[in-house]
Amino acid sequence: MAYRPRPLVAGNWKMNGLKASVAEFDKMAKGAAAVTGKTDLMICPPATLLGAFVATAAGSKIEIGAQDCHTQSSGAFTGDIAAEMIADQGATAVIVGHSERRQLHKETDALIRTKAEAGWRAKLKAIVCAGEHRGERETGETLRVVGHQLDGSLPDKATAANLIVAYEPVWAIGTGLTPTAADVAEVHAFIRRRLKERYGAEGDGIRILYGGSVKPSNAKELLAVANVDGALVGGASLKADDFLGIGSAYA
Repeated sequence: MAYRPRPLVAGNWKMNGLKASVAEFDKMAKGAAAVTGKTDLMICPPATLLGAFVATAAGSKIEIGAQDCHTQSSGAFTGDIAAEMIADQGATAVIVGHSERRQLHKETDALIRTKAEAGWRAKLKAIVCAGEHRGERETGETLRVVGHQLDGSLPDKATAANLIVAYEPVWAIGTGLTPTAADVAEVHAFIRRRLKERYGAEGDGIRILYGGSVKPSNAKELLAVANVDGALVGGASLKADDFLGIGSAYA
């Protein structure tokens, strides 16, 4: 049987959550032990809740990550957050290159690569996102687009310990639409090949997450696909029952 990395189910809360949301996260932290026998769990809340979530997660089997970081460790960058600040809060990872930042904030592959390197500088795992738009999918450009994003966004010297790749077809994020299992298998196999070509044997251990309208009802099918090492979950990660339900796909 081919080697398969330990899976990860990570939740991206995006711009959602107030102090009252700590109670919902507490349910996740308390329920994590029931599903972490076979998978790792992570929640990435907005920056305003990082410290509170880290404190709530103490002693549980759930990690905390952030949703973005600046390239610099400090400076005159009003409103931005350094990777070192994220690590100082006790988080262990940072998402970079999410499609919403690529599209709405016009982030380039080169910038995303530098942000990933900033995460490493602060000893954070970098979760680097890539994915195609619907028009690109319909014209058969998916692999070209994803390959180009990987080439430009992934830093050199990546390891299974410091890099996670998330494939998120943009047209499936928050739409209720999902690719077929065969579509997901094709893209994840392509990503695995690219990782092995670039990083050698280390590429076998780098986790590749699928993201895009993952929910408890479709998690088991999607997470069983070859080279799918977990999920990056959006809306379904806001509720403990839904998030833990997705993690339970590995039970």
